[in-house]
Amino acid sequence: MEVAVVKIGNSKGIRLSKTLLEKYDIKGSVNLILEDDQIIIKALSKPRQGWGEAFKQMNDNRDDHLLMDDVFEDENLEEWT
Repeated sequence: MEVAVVKIGNSKGIRLSKTLLEKYDIKGSVNLILEDDQIIIKALSKPRQGWGEAFKQMNDNRDDHLLMDDVFEDENLEEWT
């Protein structure tokens, strides 16, 4: 796809169509990858998005318990003091 480089203030940039922005879920910032003789534009992933609500729901369901003990039988606690 060919796009024009346009003046934006004192800089230059390219415009991405609404279709591309929606298709690749690009909102706000992007990650630019400079590889060989290419510039790759990649949407920023937010892997922890929604975790806060999920943790709240776990707490509301009383499902936020430890899966394993936080102190082990053979642990030497003196080495931490």
